[in-house]
Amino acid sequence: MSNVFHWIGRRRALQGAAAGLVVLGLLLWWLLPLGEAPPSGTIRFSTGAEAGVYQQYGKLLNAEFDQDMPKLKVRLQISDGSQQNVKRVATGASDFTIAQADAVETYKLDHGTGAGRLRGVARLYDDYVQLVVPRDSAVRSVADLRGRKVAIGPPRSGVRLIAERVLEAAGIDAHKDITPFSDGIGDGPEKLKKGDIDAFFWSGGVPTEGLAKLADGLTFRFVPIKADLVAKLHAQGGATRYYRATNMPESAYPSIQNGIAVPTIAVANLLVTRKDVDTRLTEWVTRTVIKSRDVIGKQVHSAQLVDLRTAIYTDPLPLQEGAKRYYRSVKP
Repeated sequence: MSNVFHWIGRRRALQGAAAGLVVLGLLLWWLLPLGEAPPSGTIRFSTGAEAGVYQQYGKLLNAEFDQDMPKLKVRLQISDGSQQNVKRVATGASDFTIAQADAVETYKLDHGTGAGRLRGVARLYDDYVQLVVPRDSAVRSVADLRGRKVAIGPPRSGVRLIAERVLEAAGIDAHKDITPFSDGIGDGPEKLKKGDIDAFFWSGGVPTEGLAKLADGLTFRFVPIKADLVAKLHAQGGATRYYRATNMPESAYPSIQNGIAVPTIAVANLLVTRKDVDTRLTEWVTRTVIKSRDVIGKQVHSAQLVDLRTAIYTDPLPLQEGAKRYYRSVKP
């Protein structure tokens, strides 16, 4: 009889071990394709300004690439922002980038070089338009910027694209009715602190490091961009359809907002590549982006919003074939 119990126990142990191997296999399938060597070589990833979310996210993502694809060398390229990023990838100067959906659509509508080769990898997180002024400023609306010194972002940035459109919606010509400055998140906060400018526009995930640091040395506030202005923005047509009225959550900059949400504009960010970039490489990149969400999200709050359920919606770009392969592989 004892031999029977021994046999049953051994059988259950083997079944348990087999079940454990199945679970392990499923985990590995999620993390890395079984039996497949990671891609190698060199890729160029265009990010953004030093104090911006694109750059911070890109650095952390690079560390995750290094773990999953140790023989892949990633060259991070600093940029002015979305407009430059889109052009770099479309023309082959970069292989991957992050860019706002409106900047992608604008490049396509302008028939930019290589626009037809652009492909989506994932929808990542939303950027919020942040119009910043000192706490004691008389500026209470976008219309109040008339006649003032305003930083509207570098010429090749997504900030510049949005700022000019927002000003136009408020009846302000960015080249005649204000004194425009080309500063972005790198220099804008310091110039505002010194009084060299009266306001600056920023478009980025929240909180943005450059603004969080500004809060330590200057009491500032956000100028609301209300829904009626967003409606006028949409009336401009074209890529403005990617802007939506929303509220910047009160938790974005607690010491500045004091529990008050700020009416503003949001626009989706996309991870972008080209049709001709290796599909297997793109599949691996997509996998790393999705699975690293929680790790990166501990340092970049915006990354917490990367979601497998919405990542496939990369309008105005079709998904790259490698990204399609990944999403099909994890489809329930």
